[in-house]
Amino acid sequence: MSKPPDAADESARPAGVRVNAPKCVRCAKPVEPRFRPFCSQRCSDIDLGAWVMGRYHVASDEPPPEAESDDRPLKPDPASEG
Repeated sequence: MSKPPDAADESARPAGVRVNAPKCVRCAKPVEPRFRPFCSQRCSDIDLGAWVMGRYHVASDEPPPEAESDDRPLKPDPASEG
């Protein structure tokens, strides 16, 4: 007859269960639930700024918008009009 596993027994823990707390994806400090997956508003803002500046991108098979041909005529330069 086997005895039930003790909660303090290490072998009682199922394999693959995470024991440590998650870390901030930017600076590796412990994650704050309010800012998850970041540790603070600062790390969240830095990451958002990187997206806005184009440092991150999502892979796609479509050509970038500036590479598409545009058949519309260019707008005249207001400074060149007399």
